[in-house]
Amino acid sequence: MVLTNSKQPRKQRKALYNAPLHLRNSVMAAMLSKELKEKFNKNSLPVKKGDTVKVLRGNFKGIEGEVSKVDYAGYKIIVEGVVNKKQDGTETAYPIHPSNVMITKLDESDEKRFKNSSN
Repeated sequence: MVLTNSKQPRKQRKALYNAPLHLRNSVMAAMLSKELKEKFNKNSLPVKKGDTVKVLRGNFKGIEGEVSKVDYAGYKIIVEGVVNKKQDGTETAYPIHPSNVMITKLDESDEKRFKNSSN
């Protein structure tokens, strides 16, 4: 997906921040596990609520959980089990960029999501 033809990071960043929602969906893609790659003949798909993902980078590396929220405005996802413990003992959700996760199980309740796939 190309938001701009410029090579300048300043203009690429601006295009990303000002992108409309229908283009933000493709930026919110995460790579698929080996089984899903073989099944759908794709390397990545946009993350949706209900998908099960495994965190590959950061402090929460190795944690697997279900996506509970997708924030298109901030380019982040919220995964169950990935929480930040605050000083007073409360836990808050920790947002993760979709490029740092791998989809291990897809939420197949949305039929439109797979209308172009061969399976």
